[in-house]
Amino acid sequence: MKKFILLFILFTSLFSFAQNTGSVVGKLTDKEYNNEPLAFANVLIKGTTKGTTSDFDGLYAFNDLEVGSYTLILSFVGYETQEVSVEITAGNTIEVNAIMAASAASLDEVVITTTTKRESETALLLDQKKAVEIKQSIGAVELERKGVSDAAGAVAKISGVSKQEGSSNVYVRGLGDRYLNTTMNGLSLPSNDVSKKNIDLDLFSSDVIENVSISKAYSSKFYSDFAAGNVDISSKDYKGKGFFNFGMGSSINTNAVNKDFVRSEGTGHFGFYNRYAHDPFAVILSHGFDPVDAGTPINTNFGGSFGKSFTFENGSKLSFYGTGSFENDFQYRKGANVDYTNVEKKAFEEAEEFEYGTTTTAMASIIYKIDSSNTLKFNSLFVNSSSDKVGYFGIDGKGRNRDAIANTDEGFFQQNIQFNENLIYVNQLIGTHKFDKIDIDWGFGHNFVNAHEPDRKRLSFENYQFALDNDPNTNPIFYSNVDFDNQRYFQDIQDEELNGRLNLAYKATEKIKLNFGYNARTKERRFNNVRYGYDIIDNSGIADVNDLNSFFSLENLNLTNNEGTYEIKVIKPYPNLGNTNRPGLDENTYKGKLDIYAGYFNAEINFGEKWLVVPGVRIESFDQFIEYDVINLGVNGNDNISASEVLYLPSISLKYALNEDQNLRFSASQTISLPEFKEVAPFVYESVSQRIGGNPDLLGQKEGVNYTNVKDVSYSTILNIDLKYEWFVTKSELISIGAFYKQIEDPINQVVAFDATGTQRFFRTGEKAQIYGIEAEIRKNIIVNEDDNPELSFGLNATYMHTEQDLYSDIIGSNFNVSFVKDKEELQGASPLILNTDISYSPSSFENYKPMATLAFSYFSDRIDALGSGQLGNVIEKGVPTLDFILKNKIGENFEINFAAKNLLDPKITYIRETTQGNIVVTSPNGKDVSDYKKGMNIGLQLKYKF
Repeated sequence: MKKFILLFILFTSLFSFAQNTGSVVGKLTDKEYNNEPLAFANVLIKGTTKGTTSDFDGLYAFNDLEVGSYTLILSFVGYETQEVSVEITAGNTIEVNAIMAASAASLDEVVITTTTKRESETALLLDQKKAVEIKQSIGAVELERKGVSDAAGAVAKISGVSKQEGSSNVYVRGLGDRYLNTTMNGLSLPSNDVSKKNIDLDLFSSDVIENVSISKAYSSKFYSDFAAGNVDISSKDYKGKGFFNFGMGSSINTNAVNKDFVRSEGTGHFGFYNRYAHDPFAVILSHGFDPVDAGTPINTNFGGSFGKSFTFENGSKLSFYGTGSFENDFQYRKGANVDYTNVEKKAFEEAEEFEYGTTTTAMASIIYKIDSSNTLKFNSLFVNSSSDKVGYFGIDGKGRNRDAIANTDEGFFQQNIQFNENLIYVNQLIGTHKFDKIDIDWGFGHNFVNAHEPDRKRLSFENYQFALDNDPNTNPIFYSNVDFDNQRYFQDIQDEELNGRLNLAYKATEKIKLNFGYNARTKERRFNNVRYGYDIIDNSGIADVNDLNSFFSLENLNLTNNEGTYEIKVIKPYPNLGNTNRPGLDENTYKGKLDIYAGYFNAEINFGEKWLVVPGVRIESFDQFIEYDVINLGVNGNDNISASEVLYLPSISLKYALNEDQNLRFSASQTISLPEFKEVAPFVYESVSQRIGGNPDLLGQKEGVNYTNVKDVSYSTILNIDLKYEWFVTKSELISIGAFYKQIEDPINQVVAFDATGTQRFFRTGEKAQIYGIEAEIRKNIIVNEDDNPELSFGLNATYMHTEQDLYSDIIGSNFNVSFVKDKEELQGASPLILNTDISYSPSSFENYKPMATLAFSYFSDRIDALGSGQLGNVIEKGVPTLDFILKNKIGENFEINFAAKNLLDPKITYIRETTQGNIVVTSPNGKDVSDYKKGMNIGLQLKYKF
């Protein structure tokens, strides 16, 4: 009876309390951002210590408030503070919504507002928490803290992602360039490199990046060519009152700093080449071989940005943001260059390469906010990226070549001088329109790329050991087995693309949102190259290997009666002209086109407060065509091939909210993988010791012709399954673990052909490949200040995966054949283990001095770079650990002085060939022309000032 009375009294008290309390809830929106939800705004009850913050959806709530009158104080840094009076009545919930507008406060506050909302780690973590699909992001604040200078470095800090050393290739869950898509503001980006499908992410400096996100699970809004993920770069913009900042810095590479650097003659300090209007033959006649002094090898960078907004009387707003930057980079590599198949073909155990790289970036963004519901944005980006390499192979006089004429065991030497420049233009027009129940989001983009390799110069010598002695009577000679052992090479690529997207979101009810969308792209590539060779007439000896201009002078050109020392040859002469000492036609050409048109539908369905179900379907048609005229296939070299199909791709995504801070996610989808242009076009690119080319069989066999194990299939079909658990411990702490599975039917691999040349090509190597993997991530605050902001924090993400693919015993196609002795193998490009971790310390105990120190480590384990065929073993890229230290020092509100020490471990970058004789160091067309080298540490200082 006593227990019953006690329970009755407790129940009565609770009931009485509930009848004498009420609640207030609401949503805060951002007038400056098209009335989007305003996260992290402060909501306080005046005269009390009670307070809360709005979540990522702008929502806030106070429960169990006693009946009475209250005043809510709504505030956000840089925005007008509002006070709203409310009357709480028993048992009722009062709704108080507010639109927050920017104040006329100081410039610094407005700048902080933009950073906090769109770029901070906390905001992006909340975005991940609320996202419909499985995705991860890294923002400008985290990029700055970790000293990341470009988008490639940014995504490499995300779990399951690694960057290939020696190139800009990015791997997501072990899948490389061919399985990725790259977009900017949701619109497709072009490739800047004939050998790649995606644009080099390291071309996008942190100055233009607001955040970079990777969607690893498929959504119907993405193009069907999706396997590893979609990388989206969100460009910076600005909506404040005005600002301008400028920064400059300098660094040294410990390998390069004491070297006498050289670069190509005719290229500028800022990475521009000004002879594109000249015919290659005219360039040959007017410009020689010898490299020129590149100056003191000290890296420099400088840049600035500005923003300004104008508000009109009708409430519309026009905002401008612009940024420009330049950076250069001196790298010196010393290692080996070896061409080894089942036997050694060519070997330089001592080789060195000087590389001078530049990146010039300019971006402008214009935003016109018509009213609270309609916004237009124009974004224009220009990037010029250049690489100027001078390589010397066999510098010890001991280079070997089994095809040498004078001596196969020593004295073989090659010199390669190569300049590459990529000019990239991206223009986008984007619109958002919000109505009562309908939101419309659209975008249109135009991309254009000029990727040039102008005037590559390659010379070959024998008896180079004589150039190292002091005997004037012994000199090296030219290696001249064929006219093109000594050559000048010119290559030009032009990519142009139009793309667009449209999404109409209809909020049918509070629980159901329907998305209807359409996107399309039409992409075209034009490629051509021409090569001129040197027929050496007088090969009696080279007096000075450092003065080759004297030998290849106009006076020495043999025009009549064998009075000269050399002649210029071309493979394809003009009609009625000879192939000697005359200009020639393009040696190889190809033209590729890809048209994609798609419509999609998905629904975001909320079941109660826990479940979010997103079923979707995409209907997509593609038409892929390539025509080519290449010399390496003889009579079959002039041809074309095409493929087209209509695809129906289902997808589903589930999110179950275990509680307010924990999610359980599941995703399943079917996608495809299309061959890249470079994988299909049979043109062969020759580096110093490697050859790589495409395979037209990838687009399917021709009608009426049957080739063994070459299916009439033009794409790979992929099943994607993801399961993930997320616990958002606090606003800046996270624990997550996920598992994923992928099955790829008819996968494509890069394979080293078992033939005399050892050319690497692309083949459908088996029936299917399977990938199993787990991912884990933790972000933990070790020390926090009184505002719950981290002072000492730690982050770790790791991915482990197992891959296995079937291999055909024989692949016999229309042009190329390979065979495998194994029936199973790991997937090319897949690292079983990927690890990223960092620790940051940022004390808040100093008034006008704000330091931040970060130590970041990353590692990927060994992976297959190319499959070996026949008796050839695989080419393996060895795992690489990287350790960076970044110290940022903010002095006052406007000045920064920053220090960085990168690649502290300075590991070797090595590729090896697996052979029965053991592992042999080789080079790879996916890397540099030197293998088994150290990059050196980069140590630098930067100054920044904000006006």
